[in-house]
Amino acid sequence: MGQASSTPTPTTPEPSTDSGKCNSSVQKVGIKSGKKICCCCPETKKARDACILSKGEEDSECLKLIELHKECLRGEGFDVK
Repeated sequence: MGQASSTPTPTTPEPSTDSGKCNSSVQKVGIKSGKKICCCCPETKKARDACILSKGEEDSECLKLIELHKECLRGEGFDVK
């Protein structure tokens, strides 16, 4: 009986068009932790998100939390504006 080759054909991942989700094929990883940006700084991310949901993005307390989260991400090696 003839057998086909068992060598797998490599596939190239397609770029994601949904920029809001974590996708390891297109996300950068932090220099220090090796984590994707969506997985870094969970403490500051949680506080920031809770504040924005309850008070709105323009609240002065939320603006401080947003900046703290950005600083944390920069500390992980991400280029955050």
